[in-house]
Amino acid sequence: MRGAGRRLSAVVAVPLVVAAGLGVRTVGLGAAASAAGDVLYAVLVYALVVALAPRWRPAVAAGTAVAVCWLVEAAQLTSIPVALADAWWPVRYVLGTSFVWTDLVLYAVGVLLASGVDLVVSRYRHARSAAEVDGLRRGGRA
Repeated sequence: MRGAGRRLSAVVAVPLVVAAGLGVRTVGLGAAASAAGDVLYAVLVYALVVALAPRWRPAVAAGTAVAVCWLVEAAQLTSIPVALADAWWPVRYVLGTSFVWTDLVLYAVGVLLASGVDLVVSRYRHARSAAEVDGLRRGGRA
């Protein structure tokens, strides 16, 4: 069941990150709120990638998440996201409506933060699992 714990963690993180992002957009003002929203958007994309592919190494998940974020941002250079947001307003939160190059940097920051946490947690789980196996081999309790 390799990856099951990682998937569960990612699935649990998704609504928490969405709530944090909506909170920032609702309560926050100005550039700081916008930047925090972009970072949280990237964290959300990373969590979704891990939920879909929990066996991928953090670096692969990070590369995929950054690519998705950048593709969504690049799509804002077209009229498609605006047309979709006009048809159904919540799309605005998923696809955005206007290209801002600094968002690309903020997405990378968010993915780096998320993948860093993922890497630390994964290493902790691996070390803990190895210690339990070692304890069982020695005849002790895990």
